[in-house]
Parts: sequence; C-alpha cells; structure tokens
Amino acid sequence: MQRKKSTYTVEEAKRKLEKYCVYQDRCHQEIMQKLREMGMIREASEVIQLHLMEHDFVNEERFARSFARGKFKIKKWGKKRIINELKQREVSAYNIAAALSEIDPEEYENTLQEIGRKRFESVRENNTFKKRKKVADFLLRKGYESHKVYELLLSLERENNS
Repeated sequence: MQRKKSTYTVEEAKRKLEKYCVYQDRCHQEIMQKLREMGMIREASEVIQLHLMEHDFVNEERFARSFARGKFKIKKWGKKRIINELKQREVSAYNIAAALSEIDPEEYENTLQEIGRKRFESVRENNTFKKRKKVADFLLRKGYESHKVYELLLSLERENNS
C-alpha cells in the first residue's frame, strides 16, 4: 500500500495539482482544499494557485459552465440546485450567470415535464394531495422552481382526470 507523502516541494505540488486539474475542471475552493490537505504554507499556495491560473489549469468560468451542463444533463438538476451548489463552492455571481446560460430553456422545460410525468406515474398513492406533495417535494429537491413545479402538477392532474 502506497503511503501519502507528508511534504512536497513547490514544484512537486504544482505537478500534482496540474494532474488534479487536468482530470476534471476544478474550482478555486477545491484547489485550496487540496493545498491544505497537502500541508502547503500560504505563500507556497499562492504561488501554486497563480501558476495554475496563468497556465489555464484553473478557470472558474469554465468550471461553472461544465458543472451546470453536467448536473443538468446527467443528474437532471434544476437551476436553483445548480445555483446553490455553485454558491457553496464560492463561484462568483457572474460565473453562475454564465453557467446558467449553458442550459437551453426549451430543453429545461422538456426535462422538467419528463421527470415530473415519470414521477407522477410512479408514485403509488390514492390520496391526491399526498401524491401531489410527494411529486412536488421530489422536483423541488431537484432544484426546479416552485411555480413551474406547481404548474406542471396542475396540468398532470388535469390530464389524469380527463
């Protein structure tokens, strides 16, 4: 079993973090966390971060855009959830807005309709209020806007009752 190295030179840390960033887009917060785990002092951390930004290993806008695209297309998250996750990672408001521009409005609506319909059909509940609550809670947890969720539920109930 390979042991974790306890100390790194600045050059070793740069190479390690370059590999870390090439594997997947990273935000500044993830880089800072990795540097803390490596036990790097503040001055060395700043030098390494500057190097990573100058050589385009770390780009917050690129990270935000790929994060939003991936979470929407793969996990089917709504905009509110994506915004909250990016805010947790201390991404700027400008980059969050850029990230949301990656989501096609028509595709967003279609995805909400699709997962809402699937969930509505899969919930086995006779009480319509409980069924509506279960579906709404699911969609709200996914990060979809409440007004869109409730509009969808009304249309699904109308379809179901006719």
